[in-house]
Amino acid sequence: MAGVSVPSPLPRPVLDDSVRLSDDGVAILDRRVFPAREEWVLARDAAEVAEAIRAMVTQSSGPFYAALAGLALDARQHAGRPVDEARAALLRAGSALTGARPTNNAVRDAVADLLATPDVAGARSGRELEEAVGAAAAALDAGYRARSAAMAAHTAALVPDGARVLTHCWADAYLIELVRAAHAAGRRYTWVATETRPYLQGARLTAHTLVEMGQEVALITDGMAAAVLAPTSTLGRVDALVTAADRVTMDGHVINKVGTLGHAVAAHAFGVPFYAMVQAPDPQAPTGADVEIEERDGDEVLSVLGVRSASPLVQRGHYPAFDVTPPRFVTRIATDRGVFEPARVAEYHAAPEPAGADPAAR
Repeated sequence: MAGVSVPSPLPRPVLDDSVRLSDDGVAILDRRVFPAREEWVLARDAAEVAEAIRAMVTQSSGPFYAALAGLALDARQHAGRPVDEARAALLRAGSALTGARPTNNAVRDAVADLLATPDVAGARSGRELEEAVGAAAAALDAGYRARSAAMAAHTAALVPDGARVLTHCWADAYLIELVRAAHAAGRRYTWVATETRPYLQGARLTAHTLVEMGQEVALITDGMAAAVLAPTSTLGRVDALVTAADRVTMDGHVINKVGTLGHAVAAHAFGVPFYAMVQAPDPQAPTGADVEIEERDGDEVLSVLGVRSASPLVQRGHYPAFDVTPPRFVTRIATDRGVFEPARVAEYHAAPEPAGADPAAR
């Protein structure tokens, strides 16, 4: 009997390893200038990690990894103090990291899950706390990657071989794992990526990573998405709109990078399914109204990559970083526990855990 053919592994993209804890601090690959330059920002304490998150040095999955590294760094820096002082410092660090950007709940959950780990909660000395935090951070990092892979496998099952997929912004671990899952299933997609102003994450991060992984990708401006989704598109039919979700509410609203709503409405109008990827819906957000939408400085839309693009006469910009897509424009929500209709996504919390995931991390 002939053996089963196993696809060769795909290249690991640079952005899959963009946060590193060292003796000097937390090194974070600066996604604001990548791939034109590969520069690392060194955060020497948790407050500097929080500032790097706020300043967009890292985005998407990056803040999750950075927050865990920041907590491990803080515990190490206070290991010689009495445990009560070290724990108080850790709580302050967690608060700073959680407050850096309010819309995505991944950092909030990472901090809460780490602090609730039995070895962390029960540490009796600063040294014990350091060891417990380091171990918990490593476990949560591995669990996040396992959950992303499980979620991606469920997403790939929705998208047939040969599909043309439109994506928006930068889905980070979700996108990387989706490409891997499709490859493992013998499926290959053609990608369309929006440039994603004003930081151009789609042009610089998404498109770059897809090409690194051997994918075919066409780049479009944000304003082209509806035309590309239309059946008359000269690019060819788009078979699915697939994005990450920064948060999904219990009633099925999808919160993601601003622009997602418009793409979802256009997809709905043209009969193109919209699949949103998230590890889990947020039980602390019953509805879309319960999610704080980050308002960034409007000046950020007056320039592109540090170069002024608006007229010098224009002094005001407006930049809500995320938008909220109602459930009626979402076809399915893919999670690490399976695929759900938006109206039934609350059933997620009764579904079984995926293999390799830490049941405490939720």
